[in-house]
Amino acid sequence: MKPTQLIECIPNISEGIDAIKIHQIANVVTELPNVRLLGVDIGKGANRTVITFVGPPKEMVEAAFKLYQKAVELIDMSKQKGTHPRFGAVDVCPFVPIQNISLEEIDFYAKQLAEKVGSELKIPVYLYEFSATESVRTNLANNRAGQYEGLEEKLNNPKWIPDFGSKNYNDFVRKSGATVIGARKILVAYNVNLKSKDKTIAHKISQQIRESGYWDTSGEKKVKVPGKYKSVKGLGWFIYEYDFAQVSYNITDYKETAIQKVYEETKKQALKFGTEVNGSELIGLIPLDAILEASEFYQKQENLENLNQEEKIDLVIKNMGLDSISLFNPQEKILDFCIANAYKK
Repeated sequence: MKPTQLIECIPNISEGIDAIKIHQIANVVTELPNVRLLGVDIGKGANRTVITFVGPPKEMVEAAFKLYQKAVELIDMSKQKGTHPRFGAVDVCPFVPIQNISLEEIDFYAKQLAEKVGSELKIPVYLYEFSATESVRTNLANNRAGQYEGLEEKLNNPKWIPDFGSKNYNDFVRKSGATVIGARKILVAYNVNLKSKDKTIAHKISQQIRESGYWDTSGEKKVKVPGKYKSVKGLGWFIYEYDFAQVSYNITDYKETAIQKVYEETKKQALKFGTEVNGSELIGLIPLDAILEASEFYQKQENLENLNQEEKIDLVIKNMGLDSISLFNPQEKILDFCIANAYKK
């Protein structure tokens, strides 16, 4: 039976190569009776994995803590390397409202987890998004600035004393790194593939689209140029596993900026920089309404009417190339379907 209240947790761990370790870490959450593991999205090229699970609030705190315990046991950050920015074995661990619970309520449970991780595991914990204790800490990128390699300097900076956990770069912190925990809205992690190996082009495209934009240094004075879309973060990288560059996005509010807008604008910008897009990939899960909104756009574009839900989803997969890297199975990639299937028994 599905619990009355549901929280989604999406920890990102700094391991994307050793599948045995990854599944050992992910599977500990299933030790809680009402918690369901929904997805394990392994990014070999980025050496990072996104784990998704849901459950009732109190059990979710315990499940997430178990995941932290196993992750710091199996991942040694002093030996880890990866394309994706990171500074901890469990790099970031958000709590997201799914059913009959508010951000305010989830904030309470996120801080419970943060206190437990800090006090019992001694990991430096920074609170972010809705849970942030200072405005500068709201943004994940600010907390993670300097990455793992800059963590010792960060911990010695009075402005960056952790909210919980060790404040010293001791032997344990050298192995575990630091972590970020907080309550936030649903986020869509989404990468667009380029027919190019040039990560500089990918990054320049991201700068045109992401909300923070970029600094124009071509004139006498440095000028901040905002990006095209609100609630979008982005960067460019080259993935050796795929042998092409990607523009990697976090859409922090897909209702403010729809995923198809990001994809279509990336297509336009790619042409300006002398390349093209070659499909895209979703990291983790996506809400059904985000897919259906994208379908409306492509239905109008192709003058299609009276499509059923399955046809609408297939239209989006085709137009956005969501199966360009691996099979896009809606039952495994759409959040609503995953939750419904998980609580059938």
